[in-house]
Amino acid sequence: MPRQDSPVWADSEELECVATVPEAPNVMSFAFRPPSGARFHFRAGQFITLDLPVPGGNVQRTYTISSSPSTQAFITVTVKAQVDSIGTRWMLDNLRPGMRIRAYGPAGHFHVPPQPDGRYLFISAGSGVTPMMSMSSFLWERGEEPDIAFVHCAQSPQNIIFRQKLEYMASRTSGLKLHFVVDDDDPYTVWTGYRGRLSALMLGLMVPDYLEREVYCCGPEGFMEGVREMLISLGYDMENYHQESFSAPAESRAELTEFDDLVPDESAAAEVVFAKSGVTAPCHETDTILNVAKGAGLNLPSGCTFGLCGTCKVRKTSGEVHMVHNGGISDEDIAEGYILACCSNPIGKVEVEV
Repeated sequence: MPRQDSPVWADSEELECVATVPEAPNVMSFAFRPPSGARFHFRAGQFITLDLPVPGGNVQRTYTISSSPSTQAFITVTVKAQVDSIGTRWMLDNLRPGMRIRAYGPAGHFHVPPQPDGRYLFISAGSGVTPMMSMSSFLWERGEEPDIAFVHCAQSPQNIIFRQKLEYMASRTSGLKLHFVVDDDDPYTVWTGYRGRLSALMLGLMVPDYLEREVYCCGPEGFMEGVREMLISLGYDMENYHQESFSAPAESRAELTEFDDLVPDESAAAEVVFAKSGVTAPCHETDTILNVAKGAGLNLPSGCTFGLCGTCKVRKTSGEVHMVHNGGISDEDIAEGYILACCSNPIGKVEVEV
């Protein structure tokens, strides 16, 4: 075990694999420590780069450290092999305790503050849970009551990485609230949690005070884009939003904060043409098509008014809208030009068949 006066590990020293733990189908945690007894120093959420000796030549792969920085004797990375994985597949099939590999880091700007005393909302999907696990463990191990709302999305219950560890931590503090969302049930098991795609409706039920929390997000690019769009549509202050991609961890602050999302501007003028009614109505980008229609005296059928029921589905024939729905429209309908009027904001001039 390293002491407080032990030197900090430098990447000139190889790391030795000391343990492997299966976490879920095609998911494994690997623990490493320096043979010299040096200690690790990193921040919760940072990553490390492993130099993997795969057939045909070494490849370098970056993995978020899933263990807590409170434990300086070792680090753990938790990896998931995708269909086209090379380095990760080699790790699952070949990397065993006693083997040594070259590593570089730790590095990365996606991490909680040095004194993390805020209120946090962690949102992850798949193996994007790894930085959230490090952050949650670190906050939990400080001996102070944390304030974490943890939302994780997975293909099925058996694919929820770290489920048992997270549930154990949550059972020992009232400050860690867990919310799991799955696409499918496991055969012959009971699932009583959320199903489907994470939506604004789900988020409001899970974390009513989400607007007051610092958000950290990690997962596939499409998932994170959907989370950003959802938060923007809900009026969340995106200055308090942070994200990391598990496929390409950010190496600079610019990569963490620069997004090209379309955000409706309340000061920007727009216009909706209701083609069948012969009505053209001026408006702003922050208005919804449904509200513009009602303001113009048109009786457009609607139900829930937050993108769930699909009653207000109309065809858009031209222009661009910003739409964030709660499952009330299919991808096929969207491809055919349909939108939900209750949650679509006109960007510039838009024409609909109403």
